[in-house]
Amino acid sequence: MRIAIGCDEAAYHLKMILKEHLVMHGYEVDDYGADQEETVLYPDVAYKVADQVAAGEYERAILLCGTGIGMSICANKVPGIRAAVCHDPYSAERARKSNDVQIICMGERVIGAELAKLLVDIWLDCNFAGGGSAPKVKRISELEREHIRAFREQV
Repeated sequence: MRIAIGCDEAAYHLKMILKEHLVMHGYEVDDYGADQEETVLYPDVAYKVADQVAAGEYERAILLCGTGIGMSICANKVPGIRAAVCHDPYSAERARKSNDVQIICMGERVIGAELAKLLVDIWLDCNFAGGGSAPKVKRISELEREHIRAFREQV
């Protein structure tokens, strides 16, 4: 599986740890993140990565910043994307199984490296379970399409 990983300067160290962890587990990882000394605006990174996921270039992606919140907000602006902040194992599992989240977001200032690796492993090992969650995820997509259609009609 090809995975995109992106970060701002606040999460550079966590990005490098997770990138190495993923490569050691056989994943192909493309880096959209900041370099060690580089300052970047996280919305630019989040949007670019999310756009690539929405286009089918990547099945999944990881976005990192200080808290993960900003990355999640921005990634969710891209049509077709479901991104979630996950800082505990249950959230990482449910993000995939219940919500079919393609992008996990985490904060280097919130969690440590070992927990981040565990969460990524859990998230990558899970698939969308469907079931009772399927109509909810379908409805998210329907609402998104309705919003886009209404916006286009205004323009």
